[in-house]
Amino acid sequence: MEVNVTERLTEKAIGELVDQFYVKVRADAELGPVFDRAISDWGPHLATMRNFWSSVMLTSGRYKGNPVIAHARQKRIVPAHFERWLALFRETCGEIFSPEAAAAIVMRAENIGKSLQLALFYRPSRTFPLPS
Repeated sequence: MEVNVTERLTEKAIGELVDQFYVKVRADAELGPVFDRAISDWGPHLATMRNFWSSVMLTSGRYKGNPVIAHARQKRIVPAHFERWLALFRETCGEIFSPEAAAAIVMRAENIGKSLQLALFYRPSRTFPLPS
């Protein structure tokens, strides 16, 4: 699905997305406590997330981390957290971007979420439901 998202997809808009999204995450009854335990200083985390989404959507190359390792360190993450994360992310994208741009960003987020879930939770010996 190739969508022209340049009408509003800028570094500034990505920063707005990250900032508004993580306000919701921090206030969320399910995700807030998970993130509060994992992140002691939100400034660097938000900067990392801006770099991540800039790299994903604008191919800026600013993100230099490893999402699998970062998430694997967090032993309290469960698959249901990804569903809630995506719900809040979809909502926030819809508030900021056009429907076409939001769909493109959400599609990337869904694919990244599936990959992370497979890396974190899939074990051939488990009978664990895979992400749909």
